[in-house]
Order: sequence, then structure tokens, then C-alpha cells
Amino acid sequence: MSNDYGFNSDDSPNKINSHLQLPSPIITRRNRTASTSERALGNPIESGKIKSFCREKGHGFVTPEKGGEDIFLHISDIEGEYVPLPGDEVIYRLCPIPPKFEKNQAVHVRIVHLTPEKHLKWDEPPL
Repeated sequence: MSNDYGFNSDDSPNKINSHLQLPSPIITRRNRTASTSERALGNPIESGKIKSFCREKGHGFVTPEKGGEDIFLHISDIEGEYVPLPGDEVIYRLCPIPPKFEKNQAVHVRIVHLTPEKHLKWDEPPL
């Protein structure tokens, strides 16, 4: 049966749902798989500083305290309530990146010392 607007009044795919919204363009945080988390937990805790982090893109880099190449950091691997800023001191574990597992990424990342700048919380909108 149809109404005056030409749409079905039942639950067919042609029905318009005014309560539906487009997904947010902000990347959301997700959890790692159990196997990846277990693999990372077997590695020692490392320390370093945030070199860069882009909340909109959902990734950044950590400069290891012991030196070497910068390490990739994904938004899903950051623990805690604050969005990291360059210069924040962090601790993390290394986890090999698939498919070849030749490089590592920082996982289980926690900020241990915030820089003096104002930090946003994850639930606050970006400036």
C-alpha cells in the first residue's frame, strides 16, 4: 500500500527513514584482535615521544627514546582519554605489521607525560 508521497508504508527498501544519518567522518577507535594483542603483550614496554598525530586521518608516529626509525601509530592503539600531541611522552609495545611482518607499529600506547598545551579528550569535537 502506498501513501500520498509515493513511498511504501511497510518496511520495504523503498521506505524513507528520516531517523537514519550519515556516518561520522571522524575515524573511530576500534579494538585489536585477540591474537594481535597477545603477540604484542609478549614484547617489552618501550618509551618515546609523539612526533606527529593527525586525529582526522587517525594515525601518526612515535620517535623511540632508544633511537632508530619512527614507529607508526594508529588511533585504535591509543589508550586513555586524551588525543596525543607532538612531544607527549608515551609508553607502548611493538607489534609486527602484516602482511610480511617486517616493520613494527606501536600498540597499547599510553601517554605518561603530557606537554603543556591543552589536550582534547576523545569525546570532544576537534577545534
